[in-house]
Amino acid sequence: MGHAIVTHYLGAADAAHIVQRLGLAHCLRGMADAIEADFRRWPAFDKSARVAHHSAGGVIELMPISDGQAYSFKYVNGHPGNHRLGLPTVMAFGVLADVATGVPELLSELTLTTALRTAAVSALATRALARPDSRVMALIGNGAQSEFQALAFHHLLGVHTLRLFDVDARATAKLVRNLADTGLHVQTCHSAADAVQGADIVTTITADKANATIVTADMLRPGMHLNAVGGDCPGKTELAPEVLRAADVFVEYAPQTRVEGEVQQMPPDFPVTELWQVLTGQVPGRRHREQVTVFDSVGFALEDFSALRFMQDCARQLGLLRTLALMPELNDPKDLFALLRAPTNTRVQAA
Repeated sequence: MGHAIVTHYLGAADAAHIVQRLGLAHCLRGMADAIEADFRRWPAFDKSARVAHHSAGGVIELMPISDGQAYSFKYVNGHPGNHRLGLPTVMAFGVLADVATGVPELLSELTLTTALRTAAVSALATRALARPDSRVMALIGNGAQSEFQALAFHHLLGVHTLRLFDVDARATAKLVRNLADTGLHVQTCHSAADAVQGADIVTTITADKANATIVTADMLRPGMHLNAVGGDCPGKTELAPEVLRAADVFVEYAPQTRVEGEVQQMPPDFPVTELWQVLTGQVPGRRHREQVTVFDSVGFALEDFSALRFMQDCARQLGLLRTLALMPELNDPKDLFALLRAPTNTRVQAA
């Protein structure tokens, strides 16, 4: 018999079980630590911007990366109109593979995991860039990922007050229900301008594929930190250009962010700083209390690489890893045709 090919599988229910067993705060903190550790070894990664296929209704993307030992990719979509069909705006899965052999070692859901890692990255960047005494956050966009953002800032940074706004009042009501009994003080606001009043941190995570203007320069206050999370593809932004000109802007991977992020609105030479440079101490983040900072977050493949490995470790710890017969096992690795002569118990039911 040929060499056994072992691919483990984590489904959506498995990922949820991990979070339920270990606790959301533990998972957010562990994922943030894993992502920071990988950002700190940034030069070790073979990096590229994601490959995107755009359509009128949304986008489908592939996000690959490797550190020379392990390789990962994520498949992810963004279709803002999906809620009208009863489908999530974002759906994702990913693979971890061994670079030396190409064997896919893990096939995993990434829809829930993406929400966790996006929130963890927001908190990680904010810890590096915001004033340390920031405790009040405006959260604009109260959809599927908003609870994770809220709780990441609560558990990792000590945010105690949230000021909420969404054009869909039902989304805000849903978020308020889900945050009950979390210890957060939640305030519902009637506009984005209202929400940012008195906020130390402003996080925007809206879904519309449009050049929206959620935050304008007149809303800024000295010392404010902004996380622009929703704008993540060409033609989709949340901040007015004047906001970017008034702030110091930090990004994940500049070649990708200049195409997809808030800075797509700016000239190609608009100055940005990559987050890894701040985390490794090469470049200062916040230099003084009055400084306005922006984290132009579009999501980068390194974060999914870290998240996949973190979830794999958690699943192994909890005994949740299942084996999936994804690849054929051959007596002669050069004789793939033999697979067609082998007996099989698989039955395919006609549609």
